[in-house]
Amino acid sequence: MLLTEDQEMIRDAVRQFAQEQLWPNAERWDKEHFFPRDVHKGLAELGAYGICVPEEHGGAGLNYLSLALVLEEIAAGDGGTSTVISVTNCPSMRFS
Repeated sequence: MLLTEDQEMIRDAVRQFAQEQLWPNAERWDKEHFFPRDVHKGLAELGAYGICVPEEHGGAGLNYLSLALVLEEIAAGDGGTSTVISVTNCPSMRFS
């Protein structure tokens, strides 16, 4: 698959974050039933929330391929965190 330069940058930034913040901690968080709020704040700063939500509604206005790239990189580090990000990227209303 050929990615745009922006998509590669998104993928690489989320991959680095996941390797540094998720991979080393995911197993412990799972065992302790811990929700890493600070990590989610970091993901929000990266723009992982509202990826496909139009900009005029506070989202990033990106496409579903960008969302898939983000979810794939997060899931490689922590499936639970990926699920949270996935759910928050499924708007409950249609934007036109």
